[in-house]
Amino acid sequence: MFTSRDPCTGSIIQTFRSLSLSQVKRMVDRVAAAQQRWAATAVEQRGECLSRLAAGLRSHRQALAATMTSEVGKRSVEALAEVEKCAVVCDFYATQGRSFLEPEVVLSDASESRVEYPPAGVVLAVMPWNFPLWQVVRCAVPALMAGNGVLVKPAPSAPATALMFEALLVEAGCPPDVLRVLLADIRHLEAVIAHPAVAVVSLTGSTAAGQAVAGLAARHLKRSLLELGGSDPFVVLADADLDAAADAAVLGRFHNCGQSCISPKRLIVVPQLAEAFIDGLQQRIERLRVGDPRDPATDLGPMASPAARAHLHRQVLASRSAGAQCRLGGELLEGEGAFYPPTLLDQVAPGMPAFDEELFGPVACVVRARDDGDALALAAASRYGLGASLWTGDVERGRKLASYMPVGMVAVNALVRSDPRLPFGGIKASGYGRELSYHGLREFTVPRTVWVA
Repeated sequence: MFTSRDPCTGSIIQTFRSLSLSQVKRMVDRVAAAQQRWAATAVEQRGECLSRLAAGLRSHRQALAATMTSEVGKRSVEALAEVEKCAVVCDFYATQGRSFLEPEVVLSDASESRVEYPPAGVVLAVMPWNFPLWQVVRCAVPALMAGNGVLVKPAPSAPATALMFEALLVEAGCPPDVLRVLLADIRHLEAVIAHPAVAVVSLTGSTAAGQAVAGLAARHLKRSLLELGGSDPFVVLADADLDAAADAAVLGRFHNCGQSCISPKRLIVVPQLAEAFIDGLQQRIERLRVGDPRDPATDLGPMASPAARAHLHRQVLASRSAGAQCRLGGELLEGEGAFYPPTLLDQVAPGMPAFDEELFGPVACVVRARDDGDALALAAASRYGLGASLWTGDVERGRKLASYMPVGMVAVNALVRSDPRLPFGGIKASGYGRELSYHGLREFTVPRTVWVA
C-alpha cells in the first residue's frame, strides 16, 4: 500500500493499492514495447516533448508544489523552486541532448570508425521522498532523451507527485507507456530487475538500500547507478570569511529541513575561528522559525515522517551521550506532526553518530579541528564521499585542495549544488555513476563501436 500522509498532522491524504506481481509484469512489458517505438523516434522529436514538458511543469507548478508540501512537508517556497528546477533540466536536455548523442568519430586503422550512443532499454528508477519531483526528473529526463523507457518506483510516502509527473509527460505528447509509475511492493523489485528489457537500475536513497538493489542488479547482470547517502564536510579554514561561511552553513544545513544528501553535515572549523563561528551559527539558527510549511514566514517545516524524526532523535541522543554538546534544540517538540527543532551540536568527533553517520534532518554538527591540516584530515575521515565545501580566503589554495578531496563534488567558498551542466554523484559509500550533464545522459546509453574497413 502506498500512502500519502500529511507530516504536519499525521492525517492520511490518499492511499494507492500496490500492484500485484502479474500487474507489475504487464506494466514492464508495456513500457518495453513503448520504448522500442520511442527509440525509433527522432531525437529532435524527443527534445520537443521535453520542451512541452517544461512548459507543463511551469503551468502546473502550484498544484505540484501543493502536492509535495502535503506529502513530505516541504515548504511551499522550496516546493515551487523544485518545480522550476525540474523545468530547467527539461529545457537543458531538450536543447543539448542531441549533441550529447552525436556519434563520436575516432581516428583508427579503419576507413571509418565511430562510437554511437544508442539507448540501453528500460531504466528502473527507485526514487526517494525528500525531493519527490526533482529526483524523478533528474533520472527520467536524460534517460528519456536518450531513447529509453522508464519505470519509476516512488517512495511509498510520495506516490502522488510521481503520478502527476507521469500525467504531465503524456500531456506533453510522449507515448503513454514510455514512462510509468510502478506502485509495486519492494518484494517485487527483483522480478522487475530480472525482466530482459530492463537494462539499468538507478537508485537514490540510503547506502543500505543501494547495497541491496546493487546486489539484485549484479545477480541479473544489470548495470546500476547509485546516488546514496552523504555526510558532507564543510571545512572552514583559518583565512575564511567567517560571516559568509556561517550564512552558507545555515542555509545549506537547514534547506529542505536538513533532508538533503548534499547538505553540509559536518561543519569542521579551526580553533582560531571556532568560538566566533559557533556563536554566529547559534545566532542565525535561533532566528529560524518552525511552523506550517505553507506559511511564507516559516523557515523550517516538519520532517517527512514521524519515523524519520524518531531516527534522527536517536542519533542526536547517542551523540550527546558520547560527548557532543547541545547548544540549541535537541528535544522533541510537543504537539502533532513530525516537527523537530533546529539543533546545534558542538564538540562532535569521530565515533559519534553525528560524525560517522548521516543525520538527515535539521541538526548542525560542529567538529573542532586542531589546525588546517587536521581539518582536511577530518573531512576525509568518512565512509561517505558525496560532496564537500572548502572555505578559504585564498581561492588558488582552495582550487588545489579541492583536487585532493575524496568526494565526487567540491565547492570552494560555496555550497555543493546540482546543476544540469555538471555531473552529479559520489564515491565510496555515497554510490557510483553520475547524473546530469552529458555524463548522466550517457549512463543510460550503450556505447557501440562501428568499424568500417
